[in-house]
Amino acid sequence: MLSMIVAVAKNNVIGKDNKLIWHLPEDLKRFKNITTGKKIIMGRKTFESLGRVLPNRKHIILCNDAEMSIDDENVEILDDLKLLDKYIESDEECFVIGGATIYKLLMPFSNKLYITHINQEFEGDVYFPIIDDNEWKVVEKEKGITNEENPYDYEYVTYIRK
Repeated sequence: MLSMIVAVAKNNVIGKDNKLIWHLPEDLKRFKNITTGKKIIMGRKTFESLGRVLPNRKHIILCNDAEMSIDDENVEILDDLKLLDKYIESDEECFVIGGATIYKLLMPFSNKLYITHINQEFEGDVYFPIIDDNEWKVVEKEKGITNEENPYDYEYVTYIRK
């Protein structure tokens, strides 16, 4: 089963220059709590932007570069979308964590979305696909903590496919 997890600005921006634009420590904690012990699926650029293998997670990297290799037992590199079938069809929840191309590619196969909606527009160069209300139902909403370290108004929203 595929789920997506992402922080999205009001104008659907998710990043710029292969980086997050905002810093929300509370959202990063939530990401860690939700994805620890799970498989996380991403593109090469997202993996590179992490700067390291995240602990206690299996990393599945979709990449066209057959030469790419990472010497870590917690990393699997797939160069064919069909190889993802075992994760799509699994009962175990696997998380798509980016980037924009991977979100767009895997949205039709996803069953659940964990979205941090940031109530502000940002200038960026990558966008999350539009969430179609005819396809997705909100099942949970929670206001994020706004303070000095988390300066933006935001909320966590969980969607399931209708």
